[in-house]
Amino acid sequence: MYLKLFFCLLFFYSLQNPCLGQESGGGDPPKKDQSLKSKRKLRKEDRKQWKEDRRNKRAEEKKVRDYHKRIQTKEVRNRMKRSKKTAARNRDHTREPFFQRMFHKKGKGKRVKQPTEKTSKVKQY
Repeated sequence: MYLKLFFCLLFFYSLQNPCLGQESGGGDPPKKDQSLKSKRKLRKEDRKQWKEDRRNKRAEEKKVRDYHKRIQTKEVRNRMKRSKKTAARNRDHTREPFFQRMFHKKGKGKRVKQPTEKTSKVKQY
């Protein structure tokens, strides 16, 4: 009976974590590993490195976008430009200008335009 109780107490004692706050001797203030100036320097260097990385990343993304635009045809570039303006207007919740609303083509965007076949100007017999 006492042997089981002893092992149970030993088991529960081994599961407890020691309090880390009281290992350093109680009332002594914690030692500073680094001074405030060196911490500021490290933060400043980290911030500078982060800005440089962000600048490089944005430049790379811009190169990708410019390449994507460059390989498109003129009609596609114009369509992309119109779509971008429309998206910005929808995002800002603004309407089209008055004259564009008055004189726009009816049914614009409702149906898909079928490609037409190009006929040759030379008559065939």
